[in-house]
Amino acid sequence: MRKNLRLLPLPFFIALSLSAHAADQPPENWALCPIEEVVPAFADKLPPPQTDAAAQPGETEVTGDKLQGTEGQVLNLDGNVSLRRGDQMLLADNLAYDQEKETYVAEGTVRYQDRGMRLSAARAKGDQGKDTHELEDIKYQLSRRRGNGGADRIVMNGDVGSLFGSTYSTCPPGARAWELHAKQIDVDTEEGMGTARHATLRIGRIPVLYLPWFRFPVDDRRRTGLLYPAISQSGRNGFDWRQPIYLNLAPNMDATLTPRWMSKRGLQLGGEFRYLTETGRGVLDGAFLPSDQLAERERAEEIAEGVPESNRRRDDRGYLRFVGSQNLGPQWQARANLGWVSDPRYLDDASNNLNGAAYSFVTSDIGIYGRGRHWEASFMADHWQLADYTLRDTNLPFNRLPRAHMRWDQPFTRWLNAGFDAEAIRFDHEVFSGGTRVDLRPFVQLPLEGDSWFLRPTLAWRYTSFQLSGDALDRALTHALRNGLDSSNPAVMAPLIQQYRNDRITRSLPIGTIDAGVYFDRETRIGGTNYLHTLEPRLFYFNAPYRDQSGIPVFDTRPLTFGWGQLFRDNRYSGADRQSDGNQLTLALSTRLIRESDGREKLSASLGQIRYFEDSRVTVPGEAPIEQGKSAWIADANYAANDRWTIGASYQWDPKAGRRDLASVRTRYLIGDAGIVNLSYRYRRDLLEQADLSFLYPINPTWSVVGRYYYSLYDDSRTAANERQLLEGILGVQWESCCVAVRLVGRRYLRNRGEDLDNAIQLEIELKGLGSAGPDTEGRLRRAILGYYREDLSLVPPPQTRGGGDLPSPDTVP
Repeated sequence: MRKNLRLLPLPFFIALSLSAHAADQPPENWALCPIEEVVPAFADKLPPPQTDAAAQPGETEVTGDKLQGTEGQVLNLDGNVSLRRGDQMLLADNLAYDQEKETYVAEGTVRYQDRGMRLSAARAKGDQGKDTHELEDIKYQLSRRRGNGGADRIVMNGDVGSLFGSTYSTCPPGARAWELHAKQIDVDTEEGMGTARHATLRIGRIPVLYLPWFRFPVDDRRRTGLLYPAISQSGRNGFDWRQPIYLNLAPNMDATLTPRWMSKRGLQLGGEFRYLTETGRGVLDGAFLPSDQLAERERAEEIAEGVPESNRRRDDRGYLRFVGSQNLGPQWQARANLGWVSDPRYLDDASNNLNGAAYSFVTSDIGIYGRGRHWEASFMADHWQLADYTLRDTNLPFNRLPRAHMRWDQPFTRWLNAGFDAEAIRFDHEVFSGGTRVDLRPFVQLPLEGDSWFLRPTLAWRYTSFQLSGDALDRALTHALRNGLDSSNPAVMAPLIQQYRNDRITRSLPIGTIDAGVYFDRETRIGGTNYLHTLEPRLFYFNAPYRDQSGIPVFDTRPLTFGWGQLFRDNRYSGADRQSDGNQLTLALSTRLIRESDGREKLSASLGQIRYFEDSRVTVPGEAPIEQGKSAWIADANYAANDRWTIGASYQWDPKAGRRDLASVRTRYLIGDAGIVNLSYRYRRDLLEQADLSFLYPINPTWSVVGRYYYSLYDDSRTAANERQLLEGILGVQWESCCVAVRLVGRRYLRNRGEDLDNAIQLEIELKGLGSAGPDTEGRLRRAILGYYREDLSLVPPPQTRGGGDLPSPDTVP
């Protein structure tokens, strides 16, 4: 029969009250959990799959083996009683329902199930008219997420309910490594809040945390209140307490205030404001620490080290950052990334040294950006601030105030493309004289290509105009200071003054390139496996006449690192202050073996070299010209010995000098379902030589060992920072069970710009499904060991050092 009964709004708020996990966190690993549930699934009575729309309230279908009673009075159902409504189902041995009073009593193995949970109770009773319900002796099992527990009694009155003697854990019933107990939990689903009284967290049978009273949300609505605090201890900060206070300002904006007490530094106030509109979003955050005791405590050391006063710690310290975007139409967007720090030592003292990040500059930029089918344009400005106390203002890049850029590239026929690049920049600097640069580069291209070949001749004309600020002496001083020349020597300054005598400089020249390649492939069989074997020869010809550019200052231009991509470029510089001349031809060859069964690349190898038919004489200060002859050979290869072991290598050999310029060897071996070993060697002439070993070795399903040995083999007696030394050493052990994980890690690492070695011991205890105590060792290991999570193998790990850019997130502050 069918009745318009309301099924019990049973204790789903148990699940709603659990803490949500951040979207970027890896999923919990429940692989070690036995198949043991407090309330097994009702396999014989499962409701059919329901969509959200189909699960809306409606009539309740009631069935049973035996029905007694009179319509409109008391109905008694005995034997296999089932109530279904949408995806909700209630089972009982017998059910008595008074249709006049709208009361019911269900007894004998009462069971309830929906898409989110299952539970069993000894008895259930209630009043449908008054919307009151009571259950006794409950056990529940969450099905959408892991979790189980029980309650002595549940009482509900409309949207308000109470659990008495309730428990929750993600551990299996037979191995309760941890469990959360609460004497009483009151839940108001309309308000979306719960109140727990006399709550205790137990590890095994030992209570470790007691809270007499606390309130918590039970749905996704945002509310003003306290967030979980962060507590730590360090030698630099002392006892460290952060207490975030969340402010729900509006449906589309909120704020978080974060007072922070550091016993060795003082009281800091931080905050974050966020907004979201239909067309834009933004985040403003910052922190202010008045009278930082660290600045006073280490002032004498800064003076002894000879740190200039402008680079020393301020007494009042802080940072400010804004990141936002605003859509201005279907093709235009405004974006801003603005940052400021109080002094060049702020990031050293505030960022998390366990992440090993170092910043040289803080970059701020703001602009308007547009893009269409055949064009893109921008109008922006940027500014650089010193964030490394070992540098000086002379090391700062030029600010671009402003920069306008436009690129247009459109096909007119199948065999004809045309377009141009245009850029105008005004350069400014706190020390050096600046100027204005306008760069125009129209081009035409004939894209001739077929299914297995391509031929792309391109002809461009580059015109660049410089309007320099300051007189010839200022510009000569700028050149001398930026290149470490003796500005007090008349023999040095006289030719520079003569060189920079013109306020206006122009440069124009044609640029021609021809890019051609052929693609050959064949099917082959190796070791009983079918492969697709490719052979891909490629030629790239570049020609541009020489123009004397020695009188042009260098604003934002640097030589590009020589590598595979450099073989196919028409300029070996970034920026428009230099356009390389040349008459050269690149010869390159690539080959691949691709497994036909799954498309996996078994082998890839590339080899290339540039032939210089003439000297390339254009240089930046301090750079030697390129002589006629051959460039270094560039070789790169990757080989998958099997599905677990891969090897890669890169090599550059200069035949003229008879020396290697670059060497890199890397290998990776996967152990079981979770283990990994990474080994690499990197060498670049006159710059670095490093060896790096990292691993996660599973001893058994619950125990594993992790480690990293990152060592510099390069020894340059000119700078202490380039001595042979350990860059980072990590050794740790991990224990993981179904619902608990423990990580103990020891670490020795460089800090203070590579001048000091520091030690750290970290212990993290994670109660899966609830939270963790201790520092984020899991995040540190994820950055140090590529493949700590297998899904990270396709990602590039965060850099250990950074040359400038973003401020650290407030969440990374220890």
